[in-house]
Order: sequence, then structure tokens, then C-alpha cells
Amino acid sequence: MAVATLPDQTVPIPVFERRIAANGAAYHECGKGEPLVLIHGVGMRLEAWAPQIEVFGATHRVIAVDMPGHGQSAPLPPGSDLVAFVAWFGAFLDVLSLDRVNVAGHSMGALVSGGAVAVFPERIRRVALLNGVFCRDTAAKKAVLARAASIEAHGIDVDGPVQRWFDDGEASRKPRALTRAWLSGMDRQAYATAYGAFAGGDATYAHEWAGVKCPALFLTGSGDPNSTPDMARQMAALTPRGVARIIQGHRHMVNLTAAEAVNALLREWLATPEPAS
Repeated sequence: MAVATLPDQTVPIPVFERRIAANGAAYHECGKGEPLVLIHGVGMRLEAWAPQIEVFGATHRVIAVDMPGHGQSAPLPPGSDLVAFVAWFGAFLDVLSLDRVNVAGHSMGALVSGGAVAVFPERIRRVALLNGVFCRDTAAKKAVLARAASIEAHGIDVDGPVQRWFDDGEASRKPRALTRAWLSGMDRQAYATAYGAFAGGDATYAHEWAGVKCPALFLTGSGDPNSTPDMARQMAALTPRGVARIIQGHRHMVNLTAAEAVNALLREWLATPEPAS
């Protein structure tokens, strides 16, 4: 892992070496063992998983991937919906010859992970949704669709997400700076495509959880205003082997602001036995 530095010279930026798959997806791979695939959220890049890559690379074959149009991955066509992102992920597994994986997704990555276990469940050993959304209410749906519509006209809003995703505590200082840098470096069209799929995709696979047989973790922060604890609990209640875990005192980017607690819960999830075939 290389390290760059933000302009204020106080926050190092992790930069992981990448390979480019045949479908144009950029990814970082390390470690050996059961595959653990990590999918980040809108506006981020695979380095957003740095605390998890460093820990689980000692026990698993970790594969962190840049979403389409993020980091160094090729974009999907403008207007692509969540179904297209899930198909992209399936193609990524194909080109890496990954038959069965553990998959953890954050935010938009959680929606892709949920779609994956619904569409090709035989390929998913375990699924974890970090700060995932589920069937937004009318007010939340209206707000997220308005944010999606504003991107083409006004560009990428950096301040809004940072204010929603973090508090002002010391644990958030570095993640806030990193998040601001990653959002500021995004291509507008790629961001608009991903955010549009995120805004419109919260119900696409929402009714498939009852059929998911593998261990499923639904994790969020107690203060996340959009990927709420109630959403995590609702998904867990629908899923035969689902569990909800809430990180107290944290918001949206829990894998960065509460890395040790999140890693402990992911370790517990990865140790959960798969159902007998």
C-alpha cells in the first residue's frame, strides 16, 4: 500500500495497487483463504475499505473492487440501474473465476451485495450489508431522488454527504477528510449514474430476503439518518439467518470511524457456519 497526503499535510491517503479485470473493473487483491469481496459506496473507492483490507488480508483472500466509474474502474452507460450494477458484479466474479464468495457491501455496495445474493445465491457464502438502505419512506425517497436529479445541473455535492455521514468527533476527523477528497475527485457522469441507481434501487430486491439462506449481517450506525437502524432490523427480521448489529454513536461510514468494532462483527459473521447443502 502506498500513501499520499491531503493538501493540509495532516491526513495520509491510502492508495492500493490495482489490477484491471477483463470487464474493466479495477481491484486490489491480497491474502489467501476463502474469498472476501468488498464493494464500496457511491463516490468512494476501494481504499474506503483500508481498515478491513489490512485486517482480513491475514485470514482471507480479500478482493476490494472499485465500483463502475469509481477509482480506476470503467463506467457503466449513463442511466444504468441497480440491476445493471448487479450484473456487472456477476461478470466481475466470472472473469476472476470466483465460484463462491463472501461479499460485504457498504451503502450502494450493500444494495449490489443484496442484489447478488438474490440473483445468484449459489455464488454467495455469506452476505454483509453495512449501512444499507431498505424501502425508504416517502419523505426519504423524495429527498434522495431530488439529490440524484440535482447532480446533472449542479454537480457533485461534497458538503451534504460529509455533513450527513459524520459527526464532529475526533474519530471522524480523518475519515471526513478522506471522504471529502474521494468525492471531490469523482467524475460527474459516473457519480450521477451510480447515485441514480442508489436512489432508485432501495426496493428492487427488498422482497427477496425471505429466500436468502446464507448467514446475513445487517450493520449500521445508531446515528445514520438514511441507512437507519430500523432498516437493518427490518432486513434481519425477514432473513432466515439474518442478524442486525448497531454501532452506537456512529453514522454512515462506520467501517472507517469504528473500524475495530466493525471488524469484530465481520469476523463473527465470517465464522458463522454456512447452511448444510
